[in-house]
Amino acid sequence: MSIIVKNLTKFYGPQKAVNDISFEIPKGQIVGFLGPNGAGKSTTMKIVTCFIPQSSGSVEVCGLDVAEHAQKVKQKVGYLPEHNPLYTDMYVKEYLMFLARLHKIDNKKERIEEMVKAVGLTKEQHKKIGALSKGYRQRVGLAQAMIHDPEVLILDEPTSGLDPNQLVEIRQLIREIGKEKTVMLSTHIMQEVEAVCDRIIIINDGEIVADDKTDQMQSYISESQIIRVEFDQEISRSKLNNIDGVHGVKKVTETIFLFESKSKDDLRPAISKFAQDQGLLILTIQKEEESLEAVFKKLTQKEN
Repeated sequence: MSIIVKNLTKFYGPQKAVNDISFEIPKGQIVGFLGPNGAGKSTTMKIVTCFIPQSSGSVEVCGLDVAEHAQKVKQKVGYLPEHNPLYTDMYVKEYLMFLARLHKIDNKKERIEEMVKAVGLTKEQHKKIGALSKGYRQRVGLAQAMIHDPEVLILDEPTSGLDPNQLVEIRQLIREIGKEKTVMLSTHIMQEVEAVCDRIIIINDGEIVADDKTDQMQSYISESQIIRVEFDQEISRSKLNNIDGVHGVKKVTETIFLFESKSKDDLRPAISKFAQDQGLLILTIQKEEESLEAVFKKLTQKEN
């Protein structure tokens, strides 16, 4: 495992920011680490990247304990914090060269050129960082996080300030990185999570309330599945209730119905078989799912 978090707890004075959380992230997985403001996301990321110590529990990165081997962990981790700290008086390539020397990178010029191209800074590479827009500064932050070719990449709001075209480019870059490295990213943009992440961990009030594959998140708020079907002709709702696995049927129009099932098994094959046996043609059949945003709200606003 690239990241192993066990019973992690963090106090700020009397306030408990992270409460006994545990999770593991294997190599080659992109994980969305989500939660409302103040939920404990950034605190957890700062502990994983050795920026602050935990109060109790343990964290391992690439087999190294963050408390005992902080320097070695930092060599294996690339980190883009929420508030991207940059030397604004330095030129882009000058800054990246400074970082390359700190990391003792071989072939520094080649690696800098590679990073400049990867994050789309080619046209801005000879400018001072202070003269760049917020979106381009964010790209510089991504370049600094990746320049030493880390095994683990921790990104806190990586696409903040990017325009729609830049969003597409950076998401594609993160997906490419995730094929070989472990990526843990925090964001409030749900479409970004759905487009990029293999798995989602949701934290609320310092505790993990969900941890599953991106396409399985709806199971946390719904024990049933709804299938919307449009047939080519009218049919009695009573006949549809006899399909195996169907818990209930709601009539929308004479030819459109909503099927409910309490089972997690996909109901669509049974509906298709029924239609074939009855000589019906299915015009549309789709699983009705709540958006990730709706799932997020329900999991983080339960007490409200």
